[in-house]
Amino acid sequence: MNIEGAIALVTGANRGIGAAYVEALLAAGAAKVYATARDPAHLATLPDDPRVVSFGLDICSEAQIVGATLSGADVNLLVNNAGINFNTPALAAPSMDIAREEVETNYLGTLAMCRAFAPVLKANGGGAIVNMLTILARVNLPLMGSYCATKAAGLSLTQAVRAELAKQGTFVVAVMPGAVDTRMTTGLDIPKLRPAEVAEAALQAIRDDVEDIYPGGMASGVAAGLAADPKAVEKEFAGYL
Repeated sequence: MNIEGAIALVTGANRGIGAAYVEALLAAGAAKVYATARDPAHLATLPDDPRVVSFGLDICSEAQIVGATLSGADVNLLVNNAGINFNTPALAAPSMDIAREEVETNYLGTLAMCRAFAPVLKANGGGAIVNMLTILARVNLPLMGSYCATKAAGLSLTQAVRAELAKQGTFVVAVMPGAVDTRMTTGLDIPKLRPAEVAEAALQAIRDDVEDIYPGGMASGVAAGLAADPKAVEKEFAGYL
């Protein structure tokens, strides 16, 4: 798929990787970018470009998702970027509420967006879906155990959606970077990718028809380790707890 001339919708576009997707799409020649966030007031810092159309979208709200399909009836590229991370272990979290909220957003919200926009993409020639995941979809980091579990579910969902939408010509990309310099990683003293690097890698994957990508040395190294000795990688990550 050619990004130039594409009409994209980006969730969670108010900061971090989402904002980087908006900028990368504009730089690549997208004809229009629907930039969305739960609180539309937070979208005021996006580029002042007539191609950017901003509105509120809570991906946990069925009514707002339906509204987004009506406003974005011309979309041929969906970027499912919105997500949350409470950075808590699975058992040590104070209650089940954290896990439920992460599941509701990271898994069910992404599923709802795919379901709603699948017919939109079909009507517009097939297009593409980008699901923003993490290398932690492949191996759990117990320090944020429930978040990792939702991203693992997101990866499995991506594979399911990819298979279901193949006949309509919709290309589905799983983006699995390591640590990225966003609010979620504040306080972590480790090498981090710039959000722009992730967004640019995702757009290149669309151009090159690459289904699963691991931006950055950390993610690619972990992926290689998982291919060679997955149990060793699991034990290494468990040791960070």
